[in-house]
Amino acid sequence: MTLRLAVTGLKGQVVSALIERAPKDVEITALGRPQLDLGLRHAVLANLRHAGCDAIINAAAYTAVDKAESEPDVAMRINGEGAGHVAEAAAGLKVPLLHLSTDYVFDGALDRPYREDDATGPTGAYGRSKLAGEQRIAAVHGDHVILRTAWVYSPFGANFVKTMLRLGETRDEVGVVADQLGNPTDALDIADALLLLAHRLVADSSPDLRGVFHLTGAGEASWADVAQAIFSIAEKAGRRSVRVRRITTADYPTPARRPANSRLDNAKLAARFGVSLPPWRKSLEGCVTRLLNSDA
Repeated sequence: MTLRLAVTGLKGQVVSALIERAPKDVEITALGRPQLDLGLRHAVLANLRHAGCDAIINAAAYTAVDKAESEPDVAMRINGEGAGHVAEAAAGLKVPLLHLSTDYVFDGALDRPYREDDATGPTGAYGRSKLAGEQRIAAVHGDHVILRTAWVYSPFGANFVKTMLRLGETRDEVGVVADQLGNPTDALDIADALLLLAHRLVADSSPDLRGVFHLTGAGEASWADVAQAIFSIAEKAGRRSVRVRRITTADYPTPARRPANSRLDNAKLAARFGVSLPPWRKSLEGCVTRLLNSDA
């Protein structure tokens, strides 16, 4: 039996990963601008209603973290109001909604990985808009799974891995922040998890399988650790040697404040769904190797 998934977004990392990873018994309809603009309620409702789906994955978002500080209304329209529109559509269709959220809903002050029931406290416009989206979904549609993820990279789109590989082509040394901790997460692993979860949600209406969950790669790292791993993999593949200069957040100021602690605890997802993502170093090696081979 074919599982029909409507996915918001056309070119994002997770959407691209879903399209690549979907097996033959999963039919994906990707919907994005200009036909589907998350900020336009009527467009969201009409497009999702016509998609004929068994579940909806809301993967589209405003993700320009720094730019959001200068245009918070735009971020809120897409991430906050837009998520509510998608939830309204899912409720009308009576189908489960899987929604991607972020570690930025937390302030980063805890000294341990964040659990789903820890207090939220976003410090920037992007985080506030994503938290508003979570809240709107919970208020509109009970049949939902909100998945907070972090530090996403992949062979698709623009991301940290691609940036480091590009810099490594011309630089002997790159300064990278070492005092922010998180869980590097491959969008391909996110896609695999989303496909498993969608199947389960369609088949099982248990309330225990609904709510907020954390979904990140296993293990933790600083951005400097990730950069070091990227350059090490690349060097073994024949690229030039690149040193990582470990710097502080203060050395690299940005308009939006980044959480010092972006680590998320994934125990709830493992307990309820039996789903755990691979260690980040393993997934990173696959991504970097693929990118290097595609360049070659």
